[in-house]
Amino acid sequence: MSFTTVPVALGARSYDIRIGSGLLAEAAQHLAPLLAAPKVILVVDEAVEMVARTMLLSLAKHGIATDIVTIPAGEAAKSFAGLEALINRLLEYAPDRKTTLIAVGGGVVGDLAGFAASILLRGVDFIQVPTTLLAQVDSSVGGKTGINTRAGKNLVGSFYQPRRVLIDLDVLTTLPPRELKAGYAEILKYGLIMDAEFFAWCEREGEKLLAGNIALRELAIATCCHKKAQIVGEDERESDRRALLNFGHTFGHALEAEAGYDGSLLHGEAVAIGMVMGCRLSEKLGLLAQGSAMRLARHLRAVGMKTQLSETGHAWQVEGITRHFVRDKKAEAGALTFIVLEAIGQASILKNVAPELAREVVAEMLEGTWST
Repeated sequence: MSFTTVPVALGARSYDIRIGSGLLAEAAQHLAPLLAAPKVILVVDEAVEMVARTMLLSLAKHGIATDIVTIPAGEAAKSFAGLEALINRLLEYAPDRKTTLIAVGGGVVGDLAGFAASILLRGVDFIQVPTTLLAQVDSSVGGKTGINTRAGKNLVGSFYQPRRVLIDLDVLTTLPPRELKAGYAEILKYGLIMDAEFFAWCEREGEKLLAGNIALRELAIATCCHKKAQIVGEDERESDRRALLNFGHTFGHALEAEAGYDGSLLHGEAVAIGMVMGCRLSEKLGLLAQGSAMRLARHLRAVGMKTQLSETGHAWQVEGITRHFVRDKKAEAGALTFIVLEAIGQASILKNVAPELAREVVAEMLEGTWST
C-alpha cells in the first residue's frame, strides 16, 4: 500500500489523513484497526453508491458488518429535515456506542454524517471518505460538522473530529468537470491566504491538474491538507487563526443562501466569486495591491470558472445578498467581520468593516462596474 500520510495533531483526538490511489479497494486494511467493534454504517451520497460498493466488498472480506444509508445528493439534504431523516434511518440498524459511521461522498455527506455521529447515542466514532476534490482538500479535515438553516449556511453544528480521513485519488476521475472546478477554488484559497508560491504554482499547473494529471492532484491535495492540519492544530475551534480559512466565504455563503441551496450554484463556485469580492474589498480598504483581484479573476477564467454574478443566472439584489452578512458566524453584535488579504499569501481578520463598503463591493460586482 503506497500512500501519503498527513497527521492532524490534536492530542487525544489526533488522526491522520491518508492520500493515494486504490485506497477504497483496501479500505479494511486502513480502517479496521480504528474500529471499536466490527460494525459500521456507511452514510453514502446517492451519486457515489457504486464507489461505496468497492469499500463494502473490502470490509465484508474482513468480517466487518456493514449497513448502508443513502442520502440525496445536493446541499438541500444538509438541513434539519435531512438530519432527522438520517438519524431515524441510523437508529433502524440498532447502533451501539461502538458502531462507527463512515461518511462517503462530498462535503454535504461529511458535514451531515459527522453532525449525526456527534449526537447519535451522544457520540459515536466516524470516518471521512471524501469523494469530491472540495471535500478532500477542505471540508473533510478539521472536524467541522453541521447543517444549513433558513437563516444561513452552517449555523447549526458541532466540532467533532473523525478517526481518519481516507482520500482515494481515483474517485476524482468520476467527477464532472464542474465539480472538479468547484473544488479547485478551495485549493486556490490556501495559496491566497498563506502561500504566495503555492498560488503561483496553481497559476502554472492548475489547468493540467484539472485535466487529470494525478501527480499534480496528489501534490495539491497533500499541500492543502498539510496547511489545514497546521491551522486546525493551532486553533481547533476557530477562536482565531482558523477563521482565515473562511476567506471569500462570507460573500460566498451569502450567495448560496440567497440562491436557496438548490444546486444552481455550487459551494466552490460561490467561494470563487466570493474570493474575488474579498480581494476587491481588500483593495478598497487599501490593504491589497490594486490588480490582485484581477489576477485572481484571470486565473479563474483561464480554468473555466465564473467570476461575475451576472454569469450565474440568478436575479440578484444587493440587499438580498448583504442581509446575510450579519448572520455570518464571524459577525459580533451585528458588526461585520471579514477575512481580508494584505498580499497574495497573507491574510488577516478584520473586524468592524463598514457595512457600506461591503455593500459597495456587492453593488460593483452586480452592476458590472468592476469587470474581469
